[in-house]
Amino acid sequence: MAEINESKFIEKELTLRKLRLSREVLETRRSMVRWLALSLGIINPGESRIQALYVLDGIFDFQFKKRQDPSVQELSEYINTSWGHINEKTLRYHLLRLKNAGIIGNSKGRYFMMVPDNGEKYDEAAWVDFYFDSEVSPIKDKLKTVLKEFKTR
Repeated sequence: MAEINESKFIEKELTLRKLRLSREVLETRRSMVRWLALSLGIINPGESRIQALYVLDGIFDFQFKKRQDPSVQELSEYINTSWGHINEKTLRYHLLRLKNAGIIGNSKGRYFMMVPDNGEKYDEAAWVDFYFDSEVSPIKDKLKTVLKEFKTR
């Protein structure tokens, strides 16, 4: 029997972590951002590079608190004030990572959380539902298809 080249079947990798939500997580904004980043697979446990957290916090702050789509300049100003210095190249790198992960999109120099056309753009619950529907449901559907077919063999 010929071996299957699994790598050619990988469309996208998705990391989601089921983390305990403790009182300590909700004590500070920084701990919440880190928890969100760990849950969404943006950072790994024990990772010391925190610039991804800066960018995620900025996107969340603009999207869900200020209800705006920020530019790179606005994000840079927010991060430099709230967290510390971040250079533009690093900021753009993390924005690209978030975009490739399907978490954010951009248009006309503005960045935003991906939501369905008929959803409230600045609603965090709508974003969570859309993210899971668009990223996890297709995987679930493919699993069901393969397992259904598996029963016939």
